[in-house]
Amino acid sequence: MTDYDVIVVGGGPAGSMAAEAAAKQGAKTMMLEKDRDIGYPVRCGEGVGATGLKKFIDPDPNWIATTISKVRMRSPDNTQVDFGMQDAGYVLHRRLFDYALANRASQAGVDIQTRAYVDGLIIEDDSVCGVKYQYMGENRQLTSKIVIAADGVESRVGRMAGIRTATKLKDMESGYQASVGNIDVDQEMIDFFVGDNWAPGGYLWIFPKGDGMANIGLGVSGVHAKNHNAHDMTHAFIKKYFPKASVLTSVCGGIPIAKTLKKITAHGLMLTGDAARMVNPVTGGGIITGMEGGQIAGDVAGQAIQSGDYTIEGLKDYPQRWHKSEGKNHETFYRISQAIEEITDDQLNKIAHRLVKTPSENLSLLKIFTAVAREKPKILLDVTRAFAGV
Repeated sequence: MTDYDVIVVGGGPAGSMAAEAAAKQGAKTMMLEKDRDIGYPVRCGEGVGATGLKKFIDPDPNWIATTISKVRMRSPDNTQVDFGMQDAGYVLHRRLFDYALANRASQAGVDIQTRAYVDGLIIEDDSVCGVKYQYMGENRQLTSKIVIAADGVESRVGRMAGIRTATKLKDMESGYQASVGNIDVDQEMIDFFVGDNWAPGGYLWIFPKGDGMANIGLGVSGVHAKNHNAHDMTHAFIKKYFPKASVLTSVCGGIPIAKTLKKITAHGLMLTGDAARMVNPVTGGGIITGMEGGQIAGDVAGQAIQSGDYTIEGLKDYPQRWHKSEGKNHETFYRISQAIEEITDDQLNKIAHRLVKTPSENLSLLKIFTAVAREKPKILLDVTRAFAGV
């Protein structure tokens, strides 16, 4: 007998989806979150695509800050390329959104414990069979048949299980974001700035949050982070372009832009979400893909509980289903991101000068990436595949 069939470590979107899916398969499930609140602190730009979100949950006005219908891309010389995207997406109130997902998991039968800092694993015969954690200064432990690590990019759980979770410097961005008030921006438009002057090896973003607020942040490639401080660059941008803005909160962290880890399972263990590097390598976005990976992980975990096989062999459907669902696309996006990294600021300006002559109603993300591919023809097939979904 074990305390639980499945223990999920981490209460973000990937963790809640995994816990809910496992519980719906009949598994007795516990979700542990190290922070005092589900969804806090918010380490995210909070933007999601509408189509991807609706696969998992119906949008709720309570946790939607703004609805996005327009996109603006800015080149290094600040040439603006605007285009519309019907039903493009949303900027979320992540704290409320994460609450909603956790509540849904709870309604499916999941037990949830916050302030639970997992600092060890119970391992017997090379199989993970529980966790050790601290709660209010007290050392505790719980046994389980399967542990699902949804504990973010650092993934202590993965490391404790002996899985190599280290990411190459070039595949990790140093990210910083400030949520600001007293700012005048189009509340239906997300704004991206590309080029080394804005964010070397990454991009700068403005995501509106309604009522004169927005998330402003940037990611700097790891190879540039030594000489370019994401915090300083973000605040210099805010001071120059929005001098009356007030910083309401700020957050920093690593943004993985790598391919999914080669190994995301072990005996009695699965990694999902950021912990497994299920983040789009081009955009750095991981909410929807984390939800996808979490749902698959929880579903496979529930099936493994029913079969009684918690070994790597019993969990093999997980990496296979992930690769078929999103992992293969991530490999394509990774190749695109590596090619984009090689494009110079002069080339980016040339692309923008060409695109700005096209009426905005005739522009799309596909056309923009196709224009980029003209500078790097080797990614033209990848761009076509990515946008064709094959």
